[in-house]
Amino acid sequence: MIQVKTLILNPFQENTYIIYDQTGEAIIIDPGCYSKSDFDEVKWFVDSNELTVKHLILTHGHIDHILGIDSLRDLYQVKCLAHADDLPLIENSPVHGLMFGISIDKAPTIDELLKDGDKISFGKSTLEIIHTPGHSKGGICILFRDEKKLFTGDTLFNGSIGRTDLMGGNYETLIDSIVHKIIPLGDDMAVYPGHGSPTTIGFEKKNNSFLQK
Repeated sequence: MIQVKTLILNPFQENTYIIYDQTGEAIIIDPGCYSKSDFDEVKWFVDSNELTVKHLILTHGHIDHILGIDSLRDLYQVKCLAHADDLPLIENSPVHGLMFGISIDKAPTIDELLKDGDKISFGKSTLEIIHTPGHSKGGICILFRDEKKLFTGDTLFNGSIGRTDLMGGNYETLIDSIVHKIIPLGDDMAVYPGHGSPTTIGFEKKNNSFLQK
């Protein structure tokens, strides 16, 4: 059974998730470490729980979700995985950062590319990649099907959806991704978004104004 640790990091209050199971193997979703205190918070949790980080995985390439890639890759000697369609976004991250008052020296490197339907194992756990473009072209959700947990990045929030006015965004595409790829996963699926508090698909179907017909 997986455990979920949520760390709220950087000036954007981004949710970085550390996911681990009974073996002690772990993945980090959306490493948003910007300050030394952000980095230390991740390291403290991993060290204190004696975890072995196996992968860094991005739900998408916006600046607030990628700030800690290089520092955590160097620390844990692991690869960073992202969808190919967001490579241009990541490569332009120094420019995008300046737009939001965030300074980074260079764009982080992505080691392996993900595609819809990929499965990744760590410990005794397996996750599935669901391509959900709309917030960005290469946006993905990360599904733990047996655990009924879905990490949606900035595709779907508690009571809202991701913005579509940034590079690669498209409102109609985003709604299509949510309606046809997320909603069918079932009302009892827990949703862990890139910002804000967890929710469920059932709650969003009933209460999210963007999903009302």
